[in-house]
This record gives sequence, C-alpha cells and structure tokens, in this order.
Amino acid sequence: MKCISVLRPSSLVLALGCALVAVPAFAASYQIDTVMTGLVTPRGLAFAPDGALYVSEAGSGGNGPSLISNNVPAYMGYTGGLSKLAGGVQTRVLTGLPSLAPAGGGEASGLNDIVFDAGGQAYGLFGLGSSPAQRDSLGGFGASIFGTVSKLSLDGTGKVTPIADISAYEGANNPDGGMIDTNPFGLARNAAGNFIVADAGGNSFVQATDAGAVSTLGVLAAKPNPLPFGPPVYQGVPTSVAIGPDGDYYIGQLTGFPFPAGAADVYRYDPNTQITSVAYSGFTNIIDLDFDSSGNLYVLQISSNGLASPNGPGTGLLLKIDGQTGVRTTIASDGLEAPGGMAIQEGANGLVFYVTNHTDIPTGGEVLRISAVPEPGTWALLLGGLVFVAAIARRRT
Repeated sequence: MKCISVLRPSSLVLALGCALVAVPAFAASYQIDTVMTGLVTPRGLAFAPDGALYVSEAGSGGNGPSLISNNVPAYMGYTGGLSKLAGGVQTRVLTGLPSLAPAGGGEASGLNDIVFDAGGQAYGLFGLGSSPAQRDSLGGFGASIFGTVSKLSLDGTGKVTPIADISAYEGANNPDGGMIDTNPFGLARNAAGNFIVADAGGNSFVQATDAGAVSTLGVLAAKPNPLPFGPPVYQGVPTSVAIGPDGDYYIGQLTGFPFPAGAADVYRYDPNTQITSVAYSGFTNIIDLDFDSSGNLYVLQISSNGLASPNGPGTGLLLKIDGQTGVRTTIASDGLEAPGGMAIQEGANGLVFYVTNHTDIPTGGEVLRISAVPEPGTWALLLGGLVFVAAIARRRT
C-alpha cells in the first residue's frame, strides 16, 4: 500500500490519510502508448539496474552466405542490434550484430533475448533455427555467435563474447531425439547466476554456466494433433523462461505446426526434484512469461486464434494469472500485433508492461507501454481522501 502524507502534523493524520487513500482494487482499464519505434524485429526486453530499458533486435538477415532454416534458405547479414530507452530517449547501443532471415527479412534469427546481472553486465541470447553444422559452414564473420549465450559490452566497443554454445551442445546431444534443429529463444538467469535457455528448435530447456557448461533440464514432448490438417503430432516448442517466486523455472510453450488453439501449456520445472509438470494449461502460442513481485504470472501470447488458423492468427494477448487464486484476467489484446517479449516495471502507480510489437517482420518494430488507468470512481475517492486529510491537517496546525 502506498501512503500519501499531507503536512503530517501527527500520526493520527497519517493513519487517516492511509485509510482514505488506500482505495479498493477497482477493475482497471489499460491504455497503450508507443514508446519506441523503428526497431528491426524486436524480441526480448530487460531493465538494467539503472532503470534503462533494453530491447534486443534480431535483425533482417542480409545478402551473405546462407543455410537452410525451416526448409527455406536464410541469408546472413549484420542487421541485428540492441536499443535502449532511458529518460524517454531511444538510442541504438549495439549495431551490426549477425542476423539470419529468409529473403524479405521476415522471421529472423539473431539477438533474441537479453538479461542483466546485478552489476549491470548484459548477456544476450542468439538464435539459429538450423543445425550447428550448417552454422559452422557459413564461414562469415560472427557466424559462431549464432546459438550462443554471449556477454555484450555496452561500453562503446560493441564487443560480443560467446560464453556458452547452446547449439553445439544440442547438436551433440539431441535431447528430443528428432532432426537436429536448434533455436535458442528465451533466456533467464537464476539466483546462482546460471542461464536457463528455452530452445524452440530443440524442444528443450537447458542450463548453462558462465564457464560454458551446458546441461539438459527437460524436453517438451510432442502431442497428438487434434486438428483435421497438419502432421499427426505437434511439437513442444518452448519459447520463454521465467524464474518463479518459489525458485522454480516456468517454461512457456508456443507449440509447433499447426499451432492448435488452447494447446499451449506453462510448465514448471523444480530444480531440486528435477521434475517437470504442467503448471497452467489452455493457452495459445505463448511467446513470453514474467512474474511481478507479488507472485502473479503474466503470459504473453503471440496469437489468440493459433498461428495457422484459417481465420488468421488474430491479435496477441497479455494475461494475468493470480498467484493466489489462479484466476486469469485479460490485460490487453487490441493493438498487440505479433508481440514478441515483455518486461514489467513496478512503481508507486502500479505495474507498467512493456511489450515488443511486430516481431515477425523486418519493419515497423516497436515497443508498447501498457499502463492501468484508474476508474473514475477511484479518482473521486482518491481526491476526496486527500481533501479530507488536508482539512484535518489544517485544523491541527
């Protein structure tokens, strides 16, 4: 609860002020504002310790050497980057990062996600969407960065230093037993400083140390396809990782083609028992997860209908799962067009959500700010409380 002290002549006035200002939790509406524009395939977001917001840009490929990704050629270029929002000012702090994309630049693989440690060091996760053997055959400068967790230097040097090669590990171990295809997509950092990575290509989630040791934590198994079109089964396809208040790892599932609506789950992995279970079910094409400090989980869907729906994928969807009751509430839907990641900022005025938008095309990438707008009744009660407190304060001075 946020208490507002007005002239504070006595503890009695403060107590009355808190009682009147701490209004009930009315149903809130949300407004959406565009705070960053011109991004090239924006994906993950993270706040640095100094409060600046950083956004990874996967880029749009280029006209360099190619490999086969999702059965089509993907061409290498240096169109990826990292952008920053601080004090309302947008700047690109890293440029020329390697990127892979089909002709036209859509659905790129590059800098997919970012996290910070407590000291402000940035770490990036680079995707691939192919096999490590094809990556190694590219031969272009920076090709070895694809499929890795890397240290990002934000001191102006632009240096990128690979720490853990997720794709090489996946290629050597092939956790899901299928065709070797690795695309590290979601990144989190646990309390011990280890990296937890969701590999959308390998259908697995793994742990990497800052010394480069990688190990498999779990695999999302394929399930029978309930739709009348597509293959007999759809793949697991994890896209996101969030560390819960219980210390467990929560894994968001996109699902593979034909992306059936309502088939995506949120999985929970207990690092103590090493057991993976379904925490929540009934979602469609999850692209990111995050927790607030009260233990509520927020789920971001890239589609509301299913990415291959005959009616079109529909808008994205941002949902809240109450940490105590499990009740689900829609935060936002309108205006979310192929969202790709989110970050939550908490302050005196409540939660503010930052969401990357237009993450599947090379132009028009943006970041949206989604903030609650108090209902008119809330404003009236708040104003009345402040007036009453001020009147009491005047009488007692």
